[in-house]
Amino acid sequence: MRVLAAMSGGVDSAVAAARMVDAGHDVTGVHLALSKNPQTYRSGARGCCSLEDSHDARRAADVLGIPFYVWDFSDRFAADVVDDFLAEYAAGRTPNPCLRCNEKIKFAAVLERGIALGFDAIATGHYAVLREADGRTQLWRSAEAAKDQSYVLGVLDQRQLSRCLFPLGHDTAKADVRAEAAARGLYLAKKPDSHDICFIPSGDTAGFLNRHLGTSEGEFVDTAGEVVGAHSGSHQFTVGQRRGLHLGVPAADGRPRYVLGIEPAGNRVVVGPHEALAVGRIDGIRPTWAEQPVYGPWRGLVQVRAHGEPMPATIDGRPDGVSVLLDDPAHGIAPGQAVVCYDGDRVVGSATIAATGR
Repeated sequence: MRVLAAMSGGVDSAVAAARMVDAGHDVTGVHLALSKNPQTYRSGARGCCSLEDSHDARRAADVLGIPFYVWDFSDRFAADVVDDFLAEYAAGRTPNPCLRCNEKIKFAAVLERGIALGFDAIATGHYAVLREADGRTQLWRSAEAAKDQSYVLGVLDQRQLSRCLFPLGHDTAKADVRAEAAARGLYLAKKPDSHDICFIPSGDTAGFLNRHLGTSEGEFVDTAGEVVGAHSGSHQFTVGQRRGLHLGVPAADGRPRYVLGIEPAGNRVVVGPHEALAVGRIDGIRPTWAEQPVYGPWRGLVQVRAHGEPMPATIDGRPDGVSVLLDDPAHGIAPGQAVVCYDGDRVVGSATIAATGR
């Protein structure tokens, strides 16, 4: 089988490519250039789009003895990920750019080009498990819960999943993967995992948003509509946030206040006590089904953050969306995030959160 190995420059993708070679596949490595000027993205060893990462990926391919190419997806990344990120924050929502990159770039644009070039599948270093059942490819949680990445892969559909390979899904310890990399002579065995957002090198998300969206004086208001502080742009905040509010008027009961809602039209941020963040209902739009649509109510689990706890719920799927009734209230769920639905450890589908309710 001709396999396109997506090599980020990290240890996971390098070992995934190596295992594909061991399995006897015809493997070609590819690194994605996501910026016209890589130095404007994260430098050092903590990103997935830096100039150092492309060099590390090439060295790993050389050790494995496989062809290697760099594909320029910078224009599409800017339009589908960075511009989407800015538009979502401007609209008062909280996007997940890594999830969007998986959906639009790594498993759409790359797979599309790979198939056009005659490749049969794409292999990545994601920690998730694929199983074949009833003629379909199923997506399951990784064997290592701490490294499970099924949440950020929940945006993939059956057409994409059927062309994917996740060689690390059954691994139970990251230390073993690093040891394997060292034994193979891959010097990046000790390279730290990537974190944060690759196109915000400083880690200062608010500063990045201010530079692109500008600043304008707005108000913090409490649940009664009373002004309790000022800010320089509602796009700097997200539902559930506590730090960095700098409210001018303390709460009467002395308790900390959290962001409860964002009103971009009026440039207002609503704040209140933690218990006011409690959510019992989630409404999602733009559903994606991993295998096939599941309409009507059913019992399952949902997850709203990459490393969040699965929550039992009643899930009601429709062609235009998903409604979720949680068994127990959850806190800090923001519009723009993804809700991924599971049947046990198997991914059923996902949707973008449009609204929440008590």
